[in-house]
Amino acid sequence: MRTQENIPLAPLTTFNVGGPARYFVDAHSEHEVSEAVAFALARKLPLFVLGGGSNLVISDSGWPGLVLKVSLAGVEFEGDLKKMLFHASAGESWDSLVALAVSKNCGGIECLSGIPGTVGGTPVQNVGAYGQEVSEAITRVRALEIATGALLDLSNADCGFSYRSSIFNGTRRGEFIVLEVSYRLCRNAEPKIEYADVKSFFAAANVEKPTLGQVREAVRSIRQSKAMLLVEGDEDCRSAGSFFKNPIVSATEAMRIEAVAQKFAPAALLPRYPSADGKVKIAAAWLVEQSGFHKGYTLGPVGISRKHTLAIVNRGGATAKDILALKDQIEKKVFDIWGVSLQPEPVFVGF
Repeated sequence: MRTQENIPLAPLTTFNVGGPARYFVDAHSEHEVSEAVAFALARKLPLFVLGGGSNLVISDSGWPGLVLKVSLAGVEFEGDLKKMLFHASAGESWDSLVALAVSKNCGGIECLSGIPGTVGGTPVQNVGAYGQEVSEAITRVRALEIATGALLDLSNADCGFSYRSSIFNGTRRGEFIVLEVSYRLCRNAEPKIEYADVKSFFAAANVEKPTLGQVREAVRSIRQSKAMLLVEGDEDCRSAGSFFKNPIVSATEAMRIEAVAQKFAPAALLPRYPSADGKVKIAAAWLVEQSGFHKGYTLGPVGISRKHTLAIVNRGGATAKDILALKDQIEKKVFDIWGVSLQPEPVFVGF
């Protein structure tokens, strides 16, 4: 295990902000992960686990302890005529795994194409997009329990998945390091075409029965149109992706918000979608835009993406403090107008 000191973290994130790590280890094996954890525990250092750097905001002061970058690589698969299991190491590129699954004509994660980051991050946040979530496919998460050093195999039920949530970022946050994730996918599956953006894409292309590969490319194209696909040189990609979760509210609360919409923005229909237990999912992007934060909005060196209302972007030279200033401004305005508390999606490190 190689331990480095005072390593800049900003270049390791898609936001490109944040200070240095006091100590830094890039682990390429489970043994190195265990060694790094032991190093941190022995010195009573706070530990932060870094994956692809795509869903976090690191403070300007950086991290005072050890940053452990998990770079475990490798994918194995097994299956029969109906199902196939993909066992992917935590450091593998998520989009590369989706591409591999689609190339083998296996469905279940095709709508999650183009999402940046690594495999290890997907169960933590229960990554989802365009009608799919990884929790629908995950069968097992292999993880290191930090306190004991034990290697555990956690079942889907053990992970406590819900909307953008799991035990890894909820009730047992900071207790595990994800090492490998197993996904059960369906061979020769019909692709999932549920969201309006995807339906419109194929309607415009006059494609009635798209393949898994076509859905993957459609989703990547849609994400790129919203600057949600990492493209070198595109300023609007210098972000953490969608910054706010779509609020899930009761049916009564949804009716209250609709009543506010009829008064405040009568010409704009409130986008709402059914959720579990009779609840309603409200479009966070709509709330943000109707609160005055339009695409291209700027506050100093940060702003709203010109292509996607939910993405806060670093326009160049921004600090974490600048990002939080815009975040706070948006949250306050949305609450003042709509009475809705927006919840950020990114992980905040070192604050």
